[in-house]
Amino acid sequence: MALLITDQCVNCDVCEPECPNHAIHEGAARYEIDPARCTECVGHFDRPQCVLVCPVDCIPKDPEHPESAAELRAKYVRLITEVA
Repeated sequence: MALLITDQCVNCDVCEPECPNHAIHEGAARYEIDPARCTECVGHFDRPQCVLVCPVDCIPKDPEHPESAAELRAKYVRLITEVA
């Protein structure tokens, strides 16, 4: 499942540089996560880094983008092969 930044986001700028997939970007009102790039850090870390650094706990799983662990792993593989 991709992650989602809720409207409790205070735009503190700490999540964006932590994302190894460059899935987080500044939106019109708050930071946003691109579900096509979010792997919940699968392939990079044991836990989503944005969630770990968020001071207001506003990054839950996005119910509109359900994905299994295998699907997240496959997305990770696709993303790293795009870079190579």
